[in-house]
Amino acid sequence: MHVVGEGTSIGWPQRGIASYTNQVGTVELEIDSDERYVASSGADFALAHLSDLHLSSLEGVGPLALLDKRILGYITWRLRRRHEHRTDVLDALRTDLHAEHLDHIAVTGDLTHLGLPQEFREAATWLARLGQPDAITVVPGNHDAYVRESWRETFAQWSAYMQGDGIGATSGPDDAFPCLRIRRDVALIGLSTARPSAPFLATGRLGEGQLRRLDRMLEQTAGSGLFRVVLLHHPPAAHTVRWRKSLRDGAALRDVLARHGVELVLHGHAHFSAATYLDAARGHLAIGVPSASAIGAKVDRHATYHVYRIRRSEAGWRLRVSVRAYSLDRRRFVPEDGRRLRLALAAAPT
Repeated sequence: MHVVGEGTSIGWPQRGIASYTNQVGTVELEIDSDERYVASSGADFALAHLSDLHLSSLEGVGPLALLDKRILGYITWRLRRRHEHRTDVLDALRTDLHAEHLDHIAVTGDLTHLGLPQEFREAATWLARLGQPDAITVVPGNHDAYVRESWRETFAQWSAYMQGDGIGATSGPDDAFPCLRIRRDVALIGLSTARPSAPFLATGRLGEGQLRRLDRMLEQTAGSGLFRVVLLHHPPAAHTVRWRKSLRDGAALRDVLARHGVELVLHGHAHFSAATYLDAARGHLAIGVPSASAIGAKVDRHATYHVYRIRRSEAGWRLRVSVRAYSLDRRRFVPEDGRRLRLALAAAPT
């Protein structure tokens, strides 16, 4: 990774610039301290990335709904998460997103906490207030698949936000993912890592079928001249999170990405700013965002989302990233200087 400019001790300037390459070309990456500092250009495609909303209230949930693993999640919600993931932060998040004049919003999973049908309905209402399905792409997370449930009672509530261009209503994950949505010069490729797991585990898995379909999709879009963004919940790298929270077939995914090349991978799940290059040549970059609703004891994990402004350049692409974080004092989202993301990128392993 090449870094230019007057640096801090970690080598990143206040508005850091770096570049990475893949089979297609060079992506010049810049971290802005405030995206409003630079006038928005019509040439930019503005993409917001948020994750891990955990927006459920769980009020009135009966004991029969809490059988098996859900009782453990309910205890966690009662003791901690209901205080950490706050509705007032979610309200402020929606207001801030509406003020950003975005082209698209990507939500990478964990909209619910226990994956209950009533939670899916609550999340569907929140999404409807956020925007139209063609302007928002959703992929599910492990909390959304906490236990096995009927597709019709759960994910079907969001199907309009998950289905690919020209694809009708889907009946399950096998024909829903990967999904492909093309918006101007950007291809959004949604994956599902959401699978029910054993108690005390939060692992994910894509499965051989989805990986084969992804392989074909990336091959078909490789020469399209599009900026391809892969969206998934679990981090694709090996060491971003502990084993019990990992993507079980992450190595197989990295092999597919290495064969065809993508411009950017975005994920959630870790609840902190994360960055990893997915091959030894430091070419394919994966960036993870903290929860968009969390206000807990760890300040570096407070509610945050990213805005990516994408445009063509002579070398390939220019990608300008800005970070917006919730301010407890001001009770709204404000520009953050990008320190957490710069630290993650400076330390990014392969």
